Amino acid sequence: MHRRSILWGTLSAIGAAFTAPRANAATETPPPGKLKVVYHLDDLGKVNFVIGNIQNHLDGVGPGNVTIALVVHGQALKAFRSAAANPDLTRHVRQLTTDGIELVACGNTMKSQNITLADLLPGFVAAERGGVVRLAELQSQGYLYLRP
Repeated sequence: MHRRSILWGTLSAIGAAFTAPRANAATETPPPGKLKVVYHLDDLGKVNFVIGNIQNHLDGVGPGNVTIALVVHGQALKAFRSAAANPDLTRHVRQLTTDGIELVACGNTMKSQNITLADLLPGFVAAERGGVVRLAELQSQGYLYLRP
């Protein structure tokens, strides 16, 4: 019986030693410096969800403490057409632009949907070589990739 108690005590101590650094790491503040994040959006059904994620991100760290880009292509780009955009999305996009978010529309999608930057909500720039190329460029510049 005594051996079993010693064994369990030893295993518990080892487990605690490995768990403590993980718990501390989860609550530590990130190192100084500005995070760079790129959100990837191509699903029309996720437009409001992704915009909400970006807003939550900004609310969590403050607009001046993170650099965020949103790259939109495929069916999701339809939501950002000025003529079709709902008022809430228009308001959110205006605020994101004010907060310094880079809004990127895929040039290939624009061509396939026969739209121009003038057709999109204000603040968008075109990724002439394509949205996926822009995503790769941003990642090579140290942006963290998020695809909610």
